[in-house]
Amino acid sequence: MKQFFESMYYHPKPYQYPVIFILLPLSLLYGTVMLARRLAARKKDFGIPIVSVGNLIVGGSGKTPFVIALASRYENVTVISRGYGRKSRGLIEVSRKGNIIASVEESGDEAMLMAKSLPNASVIVSEERESAIEFAKINGASLIILDDGFNRVAIEKFEVLLEPEYVPNTFPFPAGPFREFRFTKRYADLLLKEGIDFKRVVTIDHPAQKMLLATAIANPKRLESYLPEGVVGRFCLEDHAYFDVSSLEEKMMEVGAESLLVTEKDAVKMEDFKLPVSQMRLKLEIKKEIIMKISEYIKKYK
Repeated sequence: MKQFFESMYYHPKPYQYPVIFILLPLSLLYGTVMLARRLAARKKDFGIPIVSVGNLIVGGSGKTPFVIALASRYENVTVISRGYGRKSRGLIEVSRKGNIIASVEESGDEAMLMAKSLPNASVIVSEERESAIEFAKINGASLIILDDGFNRVAIEKFEVLLEPEYVPNTFPFPAGPFREFRFTKRYADLLLKEGIDFKRVVTIDHPAQKMLLATAIANPKRLESYLPEGVVGRFCLEDHAYFDVSSLEEKMMEVGAESLLVTEKDAVKMEDFKLPVSQMRLKLEIKKEIIMKISEYIKKYK
């Protein structure tokens, strides 16, 4: 069922068009409710610079690497995330000024990746972003970066919105992948597009001649353009899912793979696996003009 909807959202086939049509009334209702919520919101200023990095579609769009690239440029930063896929609830400190104090099960894979990638920052996961902001302030944060914060409409913040690559289905959920009507992108302070405002540079640590691509990310097809030669098979799970080492070993033997090819996000869940790993390292390069605009906003609070 999940694969059907992913295909319908990002690569719709003619036989899926009737399903889209049937779901359109629900999409119209959902989009209208989300728009009314946005227009009626009374924003709270927390007295601290808050930069939100968000997107308009369900699934991945590069928010996590963008947050890492942005947070690494500033001092005394706290990153706040929902902690998708974690096995805990409530507010959890993942790292405090670079010292990791939670497990990947408590934090979720994306938050742990951010914690490991930001040795001078703090990372918090919480369903309640407002309480997490207050917690960060009490603990001395000078800048807060909200991961996936565009729909947190009651928070006064600087909105950075990552525009998705071409998406043929532009309807709101559930007929399409959009979280709100597409025109709500006008509420962003910065609307950024990959390849124009920022670009990805991918390298691979310890590549092997024969590799099994193992992923638990949204829309794994977006990795295709970065894959090297030598990928002999694929092992794809749902976004944020946890891997079973015996299943991976079995699949590696089946396709004759010498190592696993994984993203950094998935690698944090495999640290205890005694399997050879080839890791895809992703670095984001953000245009200088974009950083300058964000820095100008931050300076207003000093």
